[in-house]
Amino acid sequence: MPIERKDDMSQPSKKSPSKGLRRGRRKPNDRHQLQVEAPLASESRFYGQGLPGVNTETLTGKLIVLEGADGSGRSTQIRKLVDWLEGNGHAAVQVGIKRSTLVSEELERAQEGNILSHTTMSLFYATDFADQLENIIIPSLSAGFIVIADRYIYTLMARDWVRGMNRQWVTNLYGMALIPDAVFYLNVSPTQLIQRNLSKNKTLDYWESGMDVGLSRDIFDSFVEYQKRMKKAFMSMQRTYRFQVIDGEQSSDAVYDELIRGVNQAIFGA
Repeated sequence: MPIERKDDMSQPSKKSPSKGLRRGRRKPNDRHQLQVEAPLASESRFYGQGLPGVNTETLTGKLIVLEGADGSGRSTQIRKLVDWLEGNGHAAVQVGIKRSTLVSEELERAQEGNILSHTTMSLFYATDFADQLENIIIPSLSAGFIVIADRYIYTLMARDWVRGMNRQWVTNLYGMALIPDAVFYLNVSPTQLIQRNLSKNKTLDYWESGMDVGLSRDIFDSFVEYQKRMKKAFMSMQRTYRFQVIDGEQSSDAVYDELIRGVNQAIFGA
């Protein structure tokens, strides 16, 4: 069910960008050049009620989201995207899951015991997101920065749905989120994800394998089934949330080319 979009026309936040801020100009390190000097104006909106005290008319920056499972190549593409933006004179800010100074460490410790209930874990992640939204994303957009999100509410919603959480409750929970200017989903098959994760980490993550869901006692079988369900959840959200799906099994350069074209269109209209 789509989230109702509403504006919050309250007073602007007084906080300024801090954590995750990356400034300065870099020399472009690839052949891609921006087509337009300044981002196009856009009207920011929340999915639901949003956060109190935020005037969306002051949010002049752009919010770009890159989604995909661990091993999909998100980190590599985000590094290249930020270099490209900053190399062309546009300040970029990065945010991501479990990066809040408020609860990220506590969430990490709570997950070590593998005993978090689904509801508790959901609220932990929602708090982590809300803290970054209030203290990094909104102030950065107010300052005209381009915010790059290494996953956003869509991963959190998909995780909750796969774990059997009530869809309407989860949808309402993330009504606080801003609607991004563009969302890109790197689509990689579960078998390819296994190979990439084992190559990089030599093991599979307990939570990214869905071992808490009880799909299988074998972590490999559980990983495949869990990632299939996550992909199904993402595909069910595609039309509502306007994802651009990119084949993540292409070469890194091919993925980057598609991403740059999409970002150029979303931010600069080029």
